Amino acid sequence: MKEITINPVTRIEGHAKVRINLDDNDNVESAHFQVVELRGFEKFLIGSAVEEAPRITPRICGICPTSHHIAAAKACDQIFGAEPTDTGKKLRELMMLGQFIHSHSLHFFMLASPDFLIGHDAPAEERNIVGLVKKSPDLAKKAISARKFGQRLTEALGGKPIHPTTCIPGGISNSLTEQKRAELLEMARPTLDIAREGWSVARGIMNNTDTDFGAVETAFMGIEKNGRFSVYDGDVSILSKENVKTGSFSGVEYPDYLNEYSEDWSYLKFTRLYNGEYYRVGPLARLNIAEEMGTPEADSGLDEYRETFGRFTQATLAYNPARYLEFLSCCERAVSLLADPSICGTDTRTPAEGVVNERGVGIIEAPRGTLIHDYSVDENGFITKCNLIVATCQNNYGMDRGVEDVAGKVVENGNLSESAANKIEMVIRAYDPCISCATHAIGKMPLNIEFCRNRNII
Repeated sequence: MKEITINPVTRIEGHAKVRINLDDNDNVESAHFQVVELRGFEKFLIGSAVEEAPRITPRICGICPTSHHIAAAKACDQIFGAEPTDTGKKLRELMMLGQFIHSHSLHFFMLASPDFLIGHDAPAEERNIVGLVKKSPDLAKKAISARKFGQRLTEALGGKPIHPTTCIPGGISNSLTEQKRAELLEMARPTLDIAREGWSVARGIMNNTDTDFGAVETAFMGIEKNGRFSVYDGDVSILSKENVKTGSFSGVEYPDYLNEYSEDWSYLKFTRLYNGEYYRVGPLARLNIAEEMGTPEADSGLDEYRETFGRFTQATLAYNPARYLEFLSCCERAVSLLADPSICGTDTRTPAEGVVNERGVGIIEAPRGTLIHDYSVDENGFITKCNLIVATCQNNYGMDRGVEDVAGKVVENGNLSESAANKIEMVIRAYDPCISCATHAIGKMPLNIEFCRNRNII
C-alpha cells in the first residue's frame, strides 16, 4: 500500500501529521489526522491539593493557559462550596476575554488569513505571517496590537501574561485598581476600532468561503447564557445535525451526554455523544447555538454571517469568520466591562472554608471550544481522579473526516502537490487545534517499543 504523509502540519499549535493511504489504483483509500505527542497532566495531578490545580493546569499550554486556569478554578468553587462574588465573576470573565482577544487575533490574522489574503496556492515561503507583513504591513501591525491588548488584560488580572495565577476557590485574589482600569480602557478602545476595521477582511473571506470544503456533518455543542454567546458561564447546549436541541447540562452530569474513546492511529482522544452522534465545538458551534452575540457590532456582523451561511451551517471554513465575530464581540464586551467603575470593587472572593463536595466540574468556553475540568478529591482536598476534556479532542472527528474529504479531491494519480497539501492543512487550521492541550490519552495506546543491539559498541 502506498502512503503519503504531510509532516508536520504547519501553522497550528503543537505537532501533528496527516497520513494518506492509497489503493492499488492510486486513489485515496483512507486519510487520518495523526497526533503522536503524549502528555500526562491527568495522571500527575493526582495527589495534588485541588486548590493547586488552577496554578498547575495552565502549564499544559502557553497559548490558552487562561482557559485552563479558570476552568480549574470553577471546579474548585464547587468542591469548596464557594460561589464567587459578582465582582469576582466579572474579573474572571474579563480575563477570559483577554484570552479570546489574544488567541483569536493570533489565529485569524497570523495563522489562517495568509491562505486567503496571500493565496492557498502561493509558495510556502510567502504564505505565512512574513508574507502577510510584506503584503499588508498595516494589517499585521494592528493584529499584533490587538494581541498585545489581550495579553495585557491577562497580565493585569492574572498576575502574568502567560500562566496566570490569581484565580482561587471562590473568586480571584486581586482587585482591579482605578488606575489600571483606566489604562486598560485606553488600550481597549483602539483595539475595538481595529476589530471593527478588520471585519471587512473577515467579510471578504466569508463571502468567498467554499461551504463544501472539508465536508462533515455533525451535531454541535457550546455554552449559551440566556440565548447569548458567553465565554465564562451558562448552560452547555447540544444541537443535533438537524438543528434540534437534544440536551443541556451545566456540570457533574456531563458524562450522561459525552463519551470519550480512542483510535489506534492517534494519541489524541475522540469524543462523541452518548447517542452515538459525533459533534463539534468552538466558534462554528457557538454561533449555531446562540441566538445573538449580545454586543451591537458583532450582532450586526452576525446578521451578515447568517445571510451568507444561513441560521445553521455545517461549513467547516465558516469557523474562520465565526472566530472573527467572537473576537469583535469580546473586544466590545471588554470595553463595556472596563467602562464600568464598579469592576474595581474589592469584594473579589468568597472565602473557602474546606471541602464541601468531593467532586467539582468546571466548564468554560475556551477559544477553541468547550473545556471541561473534572476533579474528584478526598476529604482533605487532595485529587484522587482527574479528567480533562478539551476542545481539540471534541473536534478530532471533524478534523479527521475533513482531512479525508479534501484528500480524496486533491490527490491526483497518487501524487500530492504542495498546494494540494496546503488545502488539506487548511481543514485542520480552520479548527485552530491546540495539540498540547489535547494529548491526554485513554485506553490502549498504539505504542511499540523496540530493543536494538548495536554490535559495534565497545
